[in-house]
This record gives sequence, structure tokens and C-alpha cells, in this order.
Amino acid sequence: MAATGKDIDQAAAILQMGGLVAIPTETVYGLAANAFDGEAVVKIFAAKNRPAFDPLITHVADTDQLAPLVSHMPAAARQLMQAFWPGPLTLVLPKTHLMNDLVTSGLPTAAFRQPRHPLLQQLLSILDFPLVAPSANPFGYVSPTTPQHVEAQLGDKIDYILDGGPCQIGVESTIVGFEGEQPVVLRLGGLPVEDIEQVAGAVKVKPHSTSRPQAPGMLESHYAPQACRVVVGDLAHLIKKYRQHKIGILSFSRKYPDYPNFVLSERGDLNEAASRLFSALRWFDRQQLAYLLAEPVPDTGLGRAINDRLRRAAT
Repeated sequence: MAATGKDIDQAAAILQMGGLVAIPTETVYGLAANAFDGEAVVKIFAAKNRPAFDPLITHVADTDQLAPLVSHMPAAARQLMQAFWPGPLTLVLPKTHLMNDLVTSGLPTAAFRQPRHPLLQQLLSILDFPLVAPSANPFGYVSPTTPQHVEAQLGDKIDYILDGGPCQIGVESTIVGFEGEQPVVLRLGGLPVEDIEQVAGAVKVKPHSTSRPQAPGMLESHYAPQACRVVVGDLAHLIKKYRQHKIGILSFSRKYPDYPNFVLSERGDLNEAASRLFSALRWFDRQQLAYLLAEPVPDTGLGRAINDRLRRAAT
């Protein structure tokens, strides 16, 4: 069992010694290590059972810390940083030799983010290195949004959990890369595409990869409950098709009292639905179901990220 608390100095000391600390962000909890310490980074892959071809996100305190890690900064990247950092936006940029190949999976680019969570900002401000931090869960499992989620899945494999309370957004950051100077959304997430387009103009949304992803979180099968199969579609049709099995219902705003049912937002609020999605998937994992039937939410704003996670949970 990992110690849990709000002691930033203790977290910093563990990280300086090459240990692993679960950190709060506004999106989900991350599993952090010194980005410049190769042995510490290896511990992340081991703790998560994460394949080495899946790159990691590096969290920086500010753009001054970022500058020596990037060999070229597209103009659109500067615009997006000015508009959305700190926040749920990760940028994939050409890296310098300072970035460990293990962090970037040998790619010529690296993924960077300046997080908005105040406790993590305080931690980064007292460290003299950035933090590499994928989500704090076993690879392929549902991402954690509370300290309790981290403890339940990784508590015996990490040194400390920095308790920043429940995550505000609840889905991972949006990842944007660049084809030349043109922004490309590599992963849908906590920053809506519509917001990005207001700053950078129309952007392309990249389909997911099943191997050798260009950026973290691009693998096709991900975010799935472990105890039941997820099926996404029209709930009325799916209930008729699967009613002979033990089923649960993940719905957007309507209640289904005849079945184990988790309603993401009774008032139809996509922000609330996003913040509750991963907790819902964890809840269904405990219900001993054969199938989890889920419906898409409106495909706008954070709804696009929710639907992306549901689709991949069903793969």
C-alpha cells in the first residue's frame, strides 16, 4: 500500500531519489518520475506493464523549462500554448537530445503539457526537472480520477500518492501534433476541438493507431473494464439483443431502473458526463456483468472525447 497525502516536499524527495509518485492533474491522475532519469522511467513501464512502443507525456512547469527540450516550435504551437496552457492540451513537438529515447519510444518528437492542477504546479515549481507521467493505472485499464482509484490498482507498486482530490475534467488531455506547421489532433480529450479551431483554424483529427502510435494514448483498444464486454450503440436495440444475458446500462441522461445503470449526467451536461465516465466504468467492473451496454453522447465538445473512449473500450 502506498502512502497517501498532500506533502509536496515528500513527493519531491521521492522523485529526486528516482521513485514513483502518483500526481493529480485536472484530467486524470498520472504516474510520475523524473523525465531525465532513465532508470526511474523504466519503473513506470514496469509498474504499468506498459509496452515500450507507447510514448509518454512530459509535464513541464512552464515554457522556460520546455524551451531546451524542443528543437522547433511551430507558430501554431505558440498560439495554442498562449491560449490553453496551463490546461488539458498536450503538444507533440520535435525534441532535442535532452529527451530520453525511452520517454519518446525512439520517435523524433516528444509530447509536452503544462498541467493546471494547483498542487502539481507547486510540485513542479520546486523540482529542477520535468515529470514524465502517463495515467496512474495498469496499461489498458480505466484511467484513475481519484487517489482511491490509484491505490486500488497500483498501490503496491509506487512510493507515494499525492492527494489532490477528484480530477476536475475526468478524461485525458487532448493531444495535438503538427504536419509541417499544420496542427493535427492526435487524441481527442479534455480540450474540445472546437476551442482549438477558434485559435488555430480548421484542424484534422487523426484516426487511432494499433501499433507504434505517434503520441500517447493512440492505441485502438484502451480504457476497457476488465470484467465485462462493452457494446456501444442504440440502447433500445441493444437491450433487446442482449437481454438474455446479465447486462448493465451506461446512459447519458435517461435512467434505466430495471438494470444496473449509471447515468453520466441527468441534466445532459457533457462536462459532468466526462468527469464521471471513468468512475462509471470502474463501477460496472464490480457488478459481475456479461455485457455493458453504452450509448454515444452528443458528438460535440467533450462529447467527442467521451465517444472516443467508449469506442475504444468496446474494441
